[in-house]
Amino acid sequence: MTAPKRIGKQTVAFANPPVIIGRATVVGPKEGKGPLKDYYDLIAEDPYFNADTWEKAEYKFFEKAVQLAVEKANLTMDDLNYFLAGDLTNQIISATFTARGVPVPYLGLYGACSTMYEGLALGAMLVDGGFADYVLAGVSSHYSTAERQFRFPTEQGVQRNLSSQWTVTGSAALVLAAQGQGPKVTHATVGKIVDLGVTDNTDMGAAMAPAAFDTIKQHLEDTGREPDYYDLIVTGDLARIGHRLVQALAEKQGLDLSKNYTDCGLLVYDPSQDVHAGGSGCACSGVVTAGFLLQEMEAGRYQRILGLGTGALHSPISSQQGESVPGIAHAVAIEL
Repeated sequence: MTAPKRIGKQTVAFANPPVIIGRATVVGPKEGKGPLKDYYDLIAEDPYFNADTWEKAEYKFFEKAVQLAVEKANLTMDDLNYFLAGDLTNQIISATFTARGVPVPYLGLYGACSTMYEGLALGAMLVDGGFADYVLAGVSSHYSTAERQFRFPTEQGVQRNLSSQWTVTGSAALVLAAQGQGPKVTHATVGKIVDLGVTDNTDMGAAMAPAAFDTIKQHLEDTGREPDYYDLIVTGDLARIGHRLVQALAEKQGLDLSKNYTDCGLLVYDPSQDVHAGGSGCACSGVVTAGFLLQEMEAGRYQRILGLGTGALHSPISSQQGESVPGIAHAVAIEL
């Protein structure tokens, strides 16, 4: 038996590519001072977003992004068929609490910081497969909720390693449709776990880079494309260290990524903002994609983008027990 839409080992080629008809981004004040500030729909004045805890603030970011994305798609919540969402908090509570206001079937996802592209890939499969007309996919993250969960309470003032990254505070949401005008999701390459034994959970770029390169390489092999087919290849949140490692791995394998490869964790902040290695979090690839990348596509400056969500699939308990950090990366081709 052969699945007709599968090509190669890990890639799906969509027969009727879903269209991204709605997109929205809501970010915190630090992100609103970064180089992409003009691409966001809403910049909050404070990271609490008028809530009394960081966790409550995070799902307020999420709720606002969802509302804006659906409105910009000229739909109502009742028009949606599925809501695919995730975040970094325990039991993905930000996504689940946001889903209380989205009265459609909900699929909670956890791919760590790869969740935006995991949702895009699965949402596109639902639409192309004829199971949905409209799918909403979204993510959120928050610097303070992530620090409290995965590292140390911010009140403790722990000095951060230079390899550490700054979790993006914000949320992004995208609406996929079976028909319409806009950038199309043409291919999805679902990644596999790659774990080379990195145990330092403050160096996530190094932990995720091998998985990112593995998925890039597999996507190119499955599709028969060269790197220069894409105007831009962009990973989710490898930041400075992981970005360099992917380039080194590509060079070793004879792939030239020097001309068109970047990372959302490098784009979202300016180095002067003291974010050490760069940005991270579910919202890192989310707000860069739904804001900067898609707006640049709509303006005609990019025609073909290969975006990858990258995730470090560890937990506080696994790290405390000395486990390594498994990496994952999912690729989605977005084309005009």
